[in-house]
Amino acid sequence: MKSFHGGAVMAWILLVVAGLLEVGWSIGMKFTDGFTRLWPSVATGAGIVVSMVLLSYAARTLPIGTAYGVWVGIGAAGAAVVGMLVLGEPATAARIFFICLLLVAVVGLKATSGH
Repeated sequence: MKSFHGGAVMAWILLVVAGLLEVGWSIGMKFTDGFTRLWPSVATGAGIVVSMVLLSYAARTLPIGTAYGVWVGIGAAGAAVVGMLVLGEPATAARIFFICLLLVAVVGLKATSGH
């Protein structure tokens, strides 16, 4: 498998950007009304595509389990935080605790990836 030109640092940067885009498109789905509203649907679809492309580039260098786990962790934690801060979702102690666990898992995957 050919690694991404730019090395491990660039792969991690792309992975973080992909994860942040995942936050954007997952929140964006809330505004598409089941993909019945044109512009929110276009923006959400574009976010999905770009996020996946960046994830695939990062996975050329990083182990796929690590890359996917970090991508999902950033997306899940980020969407939960945005939901609480922007969309008025409940910010309970339990939710905050489990978001912190997600972040610990992401850091653990990075620390044990060998990259």
